[in-house]
Amino acid sequence: MRTDFDPAAMSRNEFYRLLTATVVPRPIAWVSTTSADGTHNLAPHSFFTIASVAPPVVQFSSVGRKDTLRNVEATGQFVVNFAPEGLFESINDTGTDFPHGVSEFEAAGIATEPSLRVKPPRVAASPVALECEVHSTLRIGDGTVVFGRVVHAAVSQDVLVDGHPEISRLKPLSRLGKDEWATVSGVREISRIRHADWQGPAGDR
Repeated sequence: MRTDFDPAAMSRNEFYRLLTATVVPRPIAWVSTTSADGTHNLAPHSFFTIASVAPPVVQFSSVGRKDTLRNVEATGQFVVNFAPEGLFESINDTGTDFPHGVSEFEAAGIATEPSLRVKPPRVAASPVALECEVHSTLRIGDGTVVFGRVVHAAVSQDVLVDGHPEISRLKPLSRLGKDEWATVSGVREISRIRHADWQGPAGDR
């Protein structure tokens, strides 16, 4: 038995809660931007993924017109800062609906460091920063998808093993439904099967 949900018969917020509880876990783009007048903004966005590898492009969605979106439209630049478990409370702090013009860096007491290729600063304590220039934006309903070309990546040596980011050191946070967040545990590994090695469905092997 299944329960059917019709988005046309539900309110926007009701279906939003259903979507965010079922499209899980969602990685968090902790996006830093700078306004045209120089105010630094920082906000978490959990509608986030990779759009392209060549060229390297990441994407996040802004639901509604928030400071992050206004700033990337005005300046064409942003930084995606990795959201690690150890900064859980600070990341949540920057999701507060501060008035327009308030810097979340200052309000939440988050230290910055300069970026190499773009004007918005990085989060100093974040182990990974993807410096981006806006590739394009796409308005869909009440959201805007922001595509950013990664022009520089800075990774802390503390999370690298043999030159590659190690999940046990990164300790990423992700968003679930309601007020729920998740950490990584029980990591499993499996190799992709080449067609030449195919031996039938997993249940039959």
